[in-house]
Amino acid sequence: MKIVDFDDGCLDNFYAKISKNVIRIRKEKKISQLKLANAIGHQNATFLGKAELLAENKHFNLEHLYKIATVLEVSIDEFFKEDEE
Repeated sequence: MKIVDFDDGCLDNFYAKISKNVIRIRKEKKISQLKLANAIGHQNATFLGKAELLAENKHFNLEHLYKIATVLEVSIDEFFKEDEE
């Protein structure tokens, strides 16, 4: 079994990758934060905005990603893809 130091920033990089992909796909689909937030059951865009920006240590969990993928009509694996730039 591999020993991993999860304090070395790997989780931050993982969350950042997911966040960038959520933002990219949401914008490609021309969906506002508020519209997406409402569609996944939030009354306002506060959580979604913070999770996209990783503000206040907020990030998406599996339920959020499942709901977002369903609403945006993409496979959930799209959120885990490496940056193509």
